[in-house]
Formats: sequence, C-alpha cells, structure tokens
Amino acid sequence: MKRSDLPTTEWPTGDPALLRIDAEKLAELDPIIKSAYSNIKGIVIVRNGYLAHESYYHGYGPKDRHHVASVTKSILSALIGIAIEERFIKNVDQKVLDFFPNYASDHTDTQKQEITIRHILTMTAPYPFEDWQEPLDKMCMQSDWVKYTLDMLGQRGKIGTFKYSTAGAHLLSAIVTRSTGKSAREFANESLFTPIGMEEIPDYEMKGFAFEDLFGKDVRGWVKDPNNNSTGGWGLTLTPRDMARFGWLYLNRGCWDNHQIIPEAWIDESTEMNPNQYGYLWWLREEDGVFAYAALGDGGNVICCLPEKKLVVAITSGFMPNPRDRWTLIKEHIIGAVI
Repeated sequence: MKRSDLPTTEWPTGDPALLRIDAEKLAELDPIIKSAYSNIKGIVIVRNGYLAHESYYHGYGPKDRHHVASVTKSILSALIGIAIEERFIKNVDQKVLDFFPNYASDHTDTQKQEITIRHILTMTAPYPFEDWQEPLDKMCMQSDWVKYTLDMLGQRGKIGTFKYSTAGAHLLSAIVTRSTGKSAREFANESLFTPIGMEEIPDYEMKGFAFEDLFGKDVRGWVKDPNNNSTGGWGLTLTPRDMARFGWLYLNRGCWDNHQIIPEAWIDESTEMNPNQYGYLWWLREEDGVFAYAALGDGGNVICCLPEKKLVVAITSGFMPNPRDRWTLIKEHIIGAVI
C-alpha cells in the first residue's frame, strides 16, 4: 500500500482494466447520476493511487472549487493529529479549557472542566440542544462564536453520549489557532494541503455573516468567524481532485511521497470502528464485509475511503434538502465495478 510515487503535481490516470475495474460498469454511472443524483457537480474515483474515473456536471470542471460543508470536519481532525505530532497539543486527552485560559468558567461547573479534545472529536461532549437540532444560526449571530460555544459546552446530558455538534468542531479550529498561532486555513496550507499537492486556500475577507456569506453562494476559500477563526464544522471549498488526494493520503496511511504527513497511529485511531460508528470526525460503516470511512457534508458532499478495495470516491454536490444517500450510489455502482 505504501507508495513513493504519489501524484504531488499531476494525478496519473490509470486504465480501468489495469486497475481491475470493470469499465462497462463504470460507464453506467453517468446516466444514473444524471437521472437519480442530479445535484452532483463532480465525481472522482481513485484506485491504487490512480485516477480511474472523473466526471463533471452542470458546467463545472476539475479546477472548480465547491463548498464541501461538513467534509471540513474531517480536515480539522487531520489538523489536530498533525498538531499533536508537532507537539503544539499534548495529546487527545488534553482538556478543552486548557486552551482558553481567559475564559471565565464557573468553577462549580465541574463537567465542563473534564471535557477533552477526544470528546469533541468523537461528538461525545454534552450540549444543551437535542441531538440533530443544534441552533447553528444562533452561533452565527454572535460576535464571539468561541465564547458562545464554550458557554454551551457541558450543559445537559453527560460526557460520553453521542451528540452531533458543528459548533464543537469550531472549538477545535480555535484550539488549532490557540496552539499553533495560525488559523486552521494557514496551518492546513502549510502542513497538509501543499505537501500533498492540494491547492492552497487563499484568504478572503468576509463581506458579512449572512446565510449566503456563511453557507450559500458567496462562500469562498475557507469561511471565518468575526475573530478570524476558520470555521471548524463547514465553510471550506475544495475541488473533487483535492478531496480525492486527501482521501488517498488516509488510505496511504498518512504517507505521501515518502513523507509522513499524518501519523499512522492517528489514522488508525480516527477510523477505528465503535458503537457510535463515528471516529474522530469521520463516519464509519461496515456492510456486507466492506469497511468504509467517510467525510460527509450536507447536500451529498463525500470523501469515501474503502481500505480493502484501495478505493477513494470524492463527490461534490450542490445543496438540496434530503439528497439521495451517496452510499447507495457507491455500493451499487462503484464497489460493484471493482474486480
């Protein structure tokens, strides 16, 4: 699996037959996407490190960047692993409040003091909202998103119960900045994106903090909060090829061109199956003997990694409510094409 000839500049394309992929089955993808998955903008399939298939829709092409929504969370997870390896962060069990010494926490609130980076990564920190009913719009109206989230943290429920929180992922971005002195965008450009040939993410000034600026058509680069923290839970724009690079880095055990970018142990920990089927900001799935881990974003943005098949599927999508589950497409039409 380890390779030293990885595509840091250009992706080498591979003949599907040599990559042991049924080209006829792959050819069925196009009409299926057009009819049943009409909000897909681009799809890239990588096998054994080679581009096996690439298609674009609605006038988009390989150079176009797309807002990948919660796929951003899995990038943040990688940054935490790199920051630990580079000794900016002690370990995954370091307390969240360690990074915010100026935050005036209530000393009777002992639960908040116990919450660690691991709890935020695995979505097992308590918050006051019901699961899947996070009032994200409320955070976006604050002048200080980090303080707002720290105030919410540890309320209602107990540590260890799964509760999905995008605001929690934003705290991780602030932790990257507090520990490294760089925004998540700057740290990612330097320690993750550039070394594997992903495009650098430029800095854009936020024109405002309305829906279109934060989630909609005005999203560019990597969205940031009013205090210049890169959004941790969404807001990153990537090309499908760069998403596939990131997925292949994970499948290649964090190694790229003989450089260990992410520690192998971090990749194992991040993607180890558990009862919540959620690792360190990665969704986990085991079905019909096939194990997969995936970065999933609203609307059907996906980086799906299938280690046993040496396969990465990256999909960008336009936002729509209740899109068809991409796993169905991957399982029925892509995994089935691998010989």
